Amino acid sequence: GLNQLYSLKYGTIPIVRATGGLKDSVQEKNGFVFEAFEAPELLAAIDRALALFRKKNQWQRLVRAAMAADYSWNRSAREYLKLYRDLL
Repeated sequence: GLNQLYSLKYGTIPIVRATGGLKDSVQEKNGFVFEAFEAPELLAAIDRALALFRKKNQWQRLVRAAMAADYSWNRSAREYLKLYRDLL
């Protein structure tokens, strides 16, 4: 899905399970991640989010970092081009 990318772009910090594209695009530096598909893990991620939300300055830094991330096709194309050039 793309929902996590929309969340990041608009500063609505995601809480995600580390799987598939979610794992690739959301890390603890721009959201909140839990590994196991278990309620205690989700609750721990929610608790981390709420704890940081109470620290307004740190929360704002997280929001700005999330909104500044570049997940565009232009960035991906540049990375592929660099990879291809490195292989030559």
